[in-house]
Amino acid sequence: MFQGSMVAMITPMREDGSLDDAALRSLVEFHIEQGSDAIVAVGTTGESATLDEEEHCDVIRRVVDYADARLPVIAGTGANSTREAVTLTQCAKESGADACLLVTPYYNKPTPEGLYLHHKAVAEAVDIPQILYNVPGRTACDMLPETIARLAKVPNIVGVKEATGDLSRLRQLREQCDASFSLLSGDDATGCDFLLQGGHGVISVTANAAPRLMHEMTAAALAGRDEEARAIDAKLAGLHRALFVESSPIPVKWAMMKLGLAKPGIRLPLTWLSPSAEEEVVQAMQQAGIL
Repeated sequence: MFQGSMVAMITPMREDGSLDDAALRSLVEFHIEQGSDAIVAVGTTGESATLDEEEHCDVIRRVVDYADARLPVIAGTGANSTREAVTLTQCAKESGADACLLVTPYYNKPTPEGLYLHHKAVAEAVDIPQILYNVPGRTACDMLPETIARLAKVPNIVGVKEATGDLSRLRQLREQCDASFSLLSGDDATGCDFLLQGGHGVISVTANAAPRLMHEMTAAALAGRDEEARAIDAKLAGLHRALFVESSPIPVKWAMMKLGLAKPGIRLPLTWLSPSAEEEVVQAMQQAGIL
């Protein structure tokens, strides 16, 4: 079972938008040293939408190599084309990833049956553990608990990243899915409550900049140390908000630059953080004690 603090890692880039391999290697080491429980490579925060297929596979391969089995690597391989999702998932398997994270097909708005058949097809095509990813705020497609429960019966679909922030869905998923099915929050702001109500982990944007604190918060929550978990999460609350003051990963890439862990590189149509938003991010980093 995947659990704990899993960083939705940025893909570091130079100012011209080219991939920064030296920074990528350094970030993997940083997260291992700081206690992240897993790395998610080339998810939404990793700008999967603007990497071409060759770059996508190359980043997954490099992250797996740099991690060198010291922590699990989960590869983002979702797409709005089932064929493309199969290709990327096969690439992740061949690269040695431990699992794949597949976002619901975006833009084309499939029916619940279409969602079921899409994820079932990918799971049957590639024998690697797969985690569903529901984030309707970005995909215009909402995978309901009933559909997730159907897919949880597919042998190599092992969990879900639920990013609606609706904690009532956690109760439904706990009731409808086997206890071995990983229930992961994709919403930092409600992640602590998600864990304290029976979730298993958080796939986190905040963990890019504050990996040690996110690891400590999730460890406390999973151990049932409610007060400790909430106290740590209170320090992180400003970051949970500020890292979404503009579309993610804009603020978090700026924060990582501020920490000296990345260069100011991002790809269009995303742009660098607006100067008017910088102070909010700085204050949140100071509140968390990381700056």
